[in-house]
Amino acid sequence: MGKRVLVIGSGAREHAIGTTLLRGDSVDEVICAPGNPGMALDGIRPADLDVADHAALVEGCRTLGVDWVFVGPEQPLIEGLVDDLTAAGIPAFGPTRAAARIEGSKDFAKGLMARHGIPTAAYASFDDPDAARTYVKDHGAPIVIKADGLAGGKGVTVAASEDQALRALDDIFVGRHFGRAGDKVVIEDLLEGQECSLMCFVRGDRVWPMPLSQDHKPAYDGDRGPNTGGMGAYSPVPQFGPAIVQEALETIVKPVAAAMVDEGFPFTGVLYTGLMITASGPRVVEFNARMGDPETEVVLPALTSDLGAGIMALMSGGEPRFTWEAGRSRICVVLAADGYPQAPRLGSPVPLVGAAEDLHPFYAGVADVEGLGTPGFTAVSGRTLVIEASGKDIPAARDRAYSVIDGLDTDGLFYRHDIGFRALG
Repeated sequence: MGKRVLVIGSGAREHAIGTTLLRGDSVDEVICAPGNPGMALDGIRPADLDVADHAALVEGCRTLGVDWVFVGPEQPLIEGLVDDLTAAGIPAFGPTRAAARIEGSKDFAKGLMARHGIPTAAYASFDDPDAARTYVKDHGAPIVIKADGLAGGKGVTVAASEDQALRALDDIFVGRHFGRAGDKVVIEDLLEGQECSLMCFVRGDRVWPMPLSQDHKPAYDGDRGPNTGGMGAYSPVPQFGPAIVQEALETIVKPVAAAMVDEGFPFTGVLYTGLMITASGPRVVEFNARMGDPETEVVLPALTSDLGAGIMALMSGGEPRFTWEAGRSRICVVLAADGYPQAPRLGSPVPLVGAAEDLHPFYAGVADVEGLGTPGFTAVSGRTLVIEASGKDIPAARDRAYSVIDGLDTDGLFYRHDIGFRALG
């Protein structure tokens, strides 16, 4: 008999996780807390649970008869939800609070890499604004300014000039744009190359890689505009072959997993490595302690094995099995509310999209439209809907996605029209 699983989160990533779990025989039911109403289209039941109240969540798991929990977003991981669920006897998939520091503090992650010789950009960390400004003036530009803590994917400025870098420091330290996440900054040398995302299932010093993917952070076509949480992604990444992935595994992912074991906070969960593929090989841009969004929406649909069975084997110390389709490509495009990421204008209708064998909608920031006799959604946050499509290659997958999206009523929403452009040569 299949298990009942609770997925923590509310976005398109969690929608994709829940849908993938339900494809396998090991899981009969997926509940998502808090979830969103769009998930119900795939048989995922939203649950009105306060994920920040760990004691109440434990009781909710017991009331619902949950067999195990998949923690999707970073904030609950960093707040120790896995620790608290485990202490209550509820199996939970994700890193402990101590291991999740690899995402929760960029300074912590850079220090870990420095201690273990893991290739990344040279850096310095500051909690004093004047010292940070002096460093920028002495170092010059281009240079990268990062808020130390969680900033929803928006706390990074790639400064082309010294003035831009100093403005970014003022935004963090004076304007407090990122709150407590900006109590400290990490200033890095700029790495040149293409960024890619390598997500891996990890248990201790063992690593099971997923297909490589590449996302698009800037809001507008041509990589213009402010950085967002991600406007689309594609997988695999044809411009980088298996040798690059293997090099990243051997020089970065496996060593950092072993380092966390050595330092007393072993990692179990999904480790996301943001890579810059430079002329000298792969370098770490950042680590995340969970699956990426929107990368998950193009990677998990390519899984051909039972996700739930693999995760249960990981959690129990068994031998997990993860297999992936070959000869097919996937792309996803995010539909976001106008004004995102700075000031998304909420309340616009979000279109209903039907799933097909080569196309799937994953919903994010939506709520039910009140008073309608038929299903309908409205935007309640910046990213509202992700359309994922597949094809024999990136051009075919891209054509399939845009053939649907371009025919939707997207008044009040916007999307990039060039997702996957780097794969096209």
